[in-house]
Amino acid sequence: MSTANWSGFASPTRCSQTTYIGSASSPTRKSLPLWLIFIHIVWLDLRTQSTVERLINRTPGKNKNHLKHKTGLPISTYFSAVKLRWLMDNVDEVRSAVHSGRAMFGTIDSWLIWSLTGARNGGVHCTDVTNASRTMLFNVHTLDWDPELCQFFDIPMEILPKVRSSSEIYGLIKICSSMKSGSLTGVPISGCLGDQSAALVGQMCFKDGLAKNTYGTGCFLLYNTGQKPVMSEHGLLTTVAYKLGRDKPACYALEGSVAIAGAVVCWLKDNLGIIESPEEVEKLAASVGTSYGCYFVPAFSGLYAPYWEPSARGIICGLTQFTNRSHIAFAALEAVCFQTREILDAMNKDSGIPLKQLQVDGGMTNNKLLMQLQADILCIPVVKPSMPETTALGAAMAAGAAEGVRVWSLEPEDLTAVTCERFEPQINPEESEFRYARWKKAVAKSMNWETTEPLNGNGETSIFSSLPLGFYILGSMFMLIGAKYISGLKK
Repeated sequence: MSTANWSGFASPTRCSQTTYIGSASSPTRKSLPLWLIFIHIVWLDLRTQSTVERLINRTPGKNKNHLKHKTGLPISTYFSAVKLRWLMDNVDEVRSAVHSGRAMFGTIDSWLIWSLTGARNGGVHCTDVTNASRTMLFNVHTLDWDPELCQFFDIPMEILPKVRSSSEIYGLIKICSSMKSGSLTGVPISGCLGDQSAALVGQMCFKDGLAKNTYGTGCFLLYNTGQKPVMSEHGLLTTVAYKLGRDKPACYALEGSVAIAGAVVCWLKDNLGIIESPEEVEKLAASVGTSYGCYFVPAFSGLYAPYWEPSARGIICGLTQFTNRSHIAFAALEAVCFQTREILDAMNKDSGIPLKQLQVDGGMTNNKLLMQLQADILCIPVVKPSMPETTALGAAMAAGAAEGVRVWSLEPEDLTAVTCERFEPQINPEESEFRYARWKKAVAKSMNWETTEPLNGNGETSIFSSLPLGFYILGSMFMLIGAKYISGLKK
């Protein structure tokens, strides 16, 4: 196309979990000043851990999966509803705005659509089913906000955006005070997807049983389950994959979410200083070709799928006097691959059909060593498209196929094959299993490091919280007192 006449987008971060709340006085309420507050919280933010623990404690049996039959999700810091609940509990301005009906809440896509369609001047407050399905307020069966879920979190439904399909015209761009100015004015916004759903569309995984893995800040593996939501028994999420039109059926996916993937490379650069740029990690790891028995669990914000264990923290173990920065770099890349292996194992168990190859995308796929490691650890081929940024492609595909735009078709017979690079496993399965078993051992050691519950009045952990240590100290005190008493009798 020579000129753009449609627009679609997906967030470069985790769109469905990058949460915003806006508060604005209504233009019709002249007694209040016109003002706007936007609060933006990313999905890795752990301030909501105490909120999550409190919510779980309210459920029968303190079950983190209490809402899963409706949401497809465990109660976790990852999702948007707990972030809004935290804001309402801790920020007076937000609580006041919500209670007075001046607040709007949504994921970042809703803020973008609202802003681009005029904001306070008639902006459209909406979201699509893929983003809505990751808030914990959305029923994946009815495809709408759920009154019981909103009641559980004590969140008024009035502040939520209207739920639409992933491919339709939501409104026209109106970013200037005058509709007569601005080169984008009047362009329809016609595509909206959470970034992992967008990557699934961009990878053209439209058939049941196809899967893709995106390597970005985190790592997200989606498996298309068709028009029926499948509830995972092995720690995965059930999510809406896409709904490509108002009258089209919704398709669902199982998702495995890894919190730290590309972020571990940034950590090596910014926190340890062992590399000067993210690109350098491949060269550093390739210089040794092994971790030399070193294993890295980058649970910086807990462990996501399949564990959903917020108390976990990062560890590096198996160190020897020969371990150097190159081995740690190699172990960091292996950690990304091991985490994907855990997700894939859970997915194979839930689906009952082992995946025969893994389609991949995202910025980290430029690292050829990582892709080869991934094939070796999974023991299946890894297939990378020639254009790895499939998130943007998927959003554009949804926008261009919307009714009223129709610049192309997404019917299977109209789609063309994509040029791919293929990585075949190069190690024997026994070695892969040995390394994976060591990784699982390291994961077990990373668990139960953190809690938000203080064990004494001043918020510090009591030494008597350890029963053996407490008995040892008390026993020692009694022995000293007894020794002095006996010594006195002898005198």
